[in-house]
Amino acid sequence: MRGPHNIWRLIRTGATLERTGAMQVVLDAFEAPPALRFVARALGLPFKWLGYSGDPKMPPATRALTALGPAYIKFGQILSTRPDVVGDELAIQLRVLQDKLPPFSVEEAKAEVQRELGQPVDQIFSDFSEPVAAASIAQVHKATLASNNEAVAVKVLRPKIEKAFRKDIDAFYLAARMVEIFSPGSRRLRPMEVIEHFDGVVRGELDLRLESSAASEFAANTKNDDGFDLPLIKWEYSARRVMTLEWADGAPMGDNAALDAAGHNRVALSERVLQLFLSHALRDGYFHADMHQGNLKVAPNGDIIAYDFGIMGHIDEYTRRVYAEILFGFIRKDYKRVAEVHFEAGYVPADKDVDEFARALRAVGEPIFGMDANHISMGRLLNYLFEVTERFGMETRTELILLQRTMVVVEGVARSLNPQINIWQVASPIVTDYISKSIGPKAVLTDLAKTAQVFARFGPRLPGMVEAALVKQSTEAATPAQRGLLERVFLAVILGISIGVGGGAFLLLVTLMFD
Repeated sequence: MRGPHNIWRLIRTGATLERTGAMQVVLDAFEAPPALRFVARALGLPFKWLGYSGDPKMPPATRALTALGPAYIKFGQILSTRPDVVGDELAIQLRVLQDKLPPFSVEEAKAEVQRELGQPVDQIFSDFSEPVAAASIAQVHKATLASNNEAVAVKVLRPKIEKAFRKDIDAFYLAARMVEIFSPGSRRLRPMEVIEHFDGVVRGELDLRLESSAASEFAANTKNDDGFDLPLIKWEYSARRVMTLEWADGAPMGDNAALDAAGHNRVALSERVLQLFLSHALRDGYFHADMHQGNLKVAPNGDIIAYDFGIMGHIDEYTRRVYAEILFGFIRKDYKRVAEVHFEAGYVPADKDVDEFARALRAVGEPIFGMDANHISMGRLLNYLFEVTERFGMETRTELILLQRTMVVVEGVARSLNPQINIWQVASPIVTDYISKSIGPKAVLTDLAKTAQVFARFGPRLPGMVEAALVKQSTEAATPAQRGLLERVFLAVILGISIGVGGGAFLLLVTLMFD
């Protein structure tokens, strides 16, 4: 429950930040004004002795978050992908947070599995190992199915983790509200939205049925992708707090020595991981939003294996087209078209000057394109782009920020495999192919067909809707605004019918021409 009682939790947090030396780092990263600095130090400094000491070998920020527990570790991991919120220096520090925490006992894990699946563990699994990985929310065991001796991974939530996270998140909301009150300038960072995003991510990860569903949908979308594989979910052995999936053998994506020893082509891997991400984002609108090295392996046959589907990104078809046109415009250095796309999508207010915006975009693109291939960064471009659009009044769009964050992570993975990779050269075929399919003449026909289908489904209701609108207009003393609304509804219906009929006739004509 949110409220003033969470102040004690904030005091303990502030005390830990002070004791570990992280308070100054955090305040500097957020460019905190004097009023907020005073409140933060007042909550922490007098109670410094109550704070956790943490591991002195860690950097201050990671030392404090690790000492405070799983919710703070998870929050730090998410903030590490938000340099726009915490600054580059702190984001780099937070990236050293590892998903390695003291595990809970195998006996507790077995008890959780039995409660969730309703059967004794020994009847389901002939072998159930000690934890092979322990993260902030769950841990993983390697097991063998008793029915067919298949090796599987069993992910089990930490006992009582939901209650622990709920308490800490409530305190986070209070802290965000205090930041907004005492630091009006920090509102541009949208602290409440940051916590709401974090809350949504955690809620999804605390129900493994949702992660199983995400993995299943992702697998269906990518089943025909060459060189990409996902472990299949074992639905009969999965529940809210337990998820069972195929065991994935392979070399860690972050271990170049192991990849080289296994004979894998790191240049080819670097290109494939980037192209796969762009394909998933543009083609499907559904992508793995946590594609760092820790969630990727390379199978003995060279396939890239992805796992851990707690954070997935979704963008609708229209946004995908806008994003692709923006990338395509930058690839061609057509800054005027990139500017027009922003205005057409409503990202930039209509009262701004499109030519001035195009010149600002040129100032973003040209320095980057003037770099050597190994220095060109799509992530840097998107970061600069959002800075410019913010100056022109563009509001933050959550789906684009998630896409940008993931793009930065995937680009980092690609560069770790091949520092000389030319990001634009690798991305161009995927973006160009999507543009040709989604914006060309074929796409127009597809859109018309979809429009016709929509009006066909609502066809039986259209006469009644028109009649009701006309009766209402004739029997009521409608205001000019109401009459205008009714006229617009009527015109929209007529226009829709025309588009549907015209589109259907056009498609029929095209079919006959090529029959």
